[in-house]
Amino acid sequence: MTDAPENEVSCGRGCHKVEVPTEDELQALNAMRDIKERVRDLKKKIYRLAASTSGKNDEIARLESEVERLKKEWQEWEEKRKEAARMRMIHLGHENPD
Repeated sequence: MTDAPENEVSCGRGCHKVEVPTEDELQALNAMRDIKERVRDLKKKIYRLAASTSGKNDEIARLESEVERLKKEWQEWEEKRKEAARMRMIHLGHENPD
């Protein structure tokens, strides 16, 4: 048996190339990137509103609430990303399934 290249897995059902990062990891990373950009935009708006003379406290509170919601969404995607990475490592044989 020949050694498989580092990015391939040897298995009984045929070998195939393992993409790194996997599709699931890419999906999570892209979602997290989008969330990060939205949070940046919201924080800029909050800063501008807080600096203005009118203050607009209701709008600031609404934007801060949206930032908190996005932080929770980020955590959910972070968990999905970690699970996808764990599954990749199991598939590659670097971790044992539980």
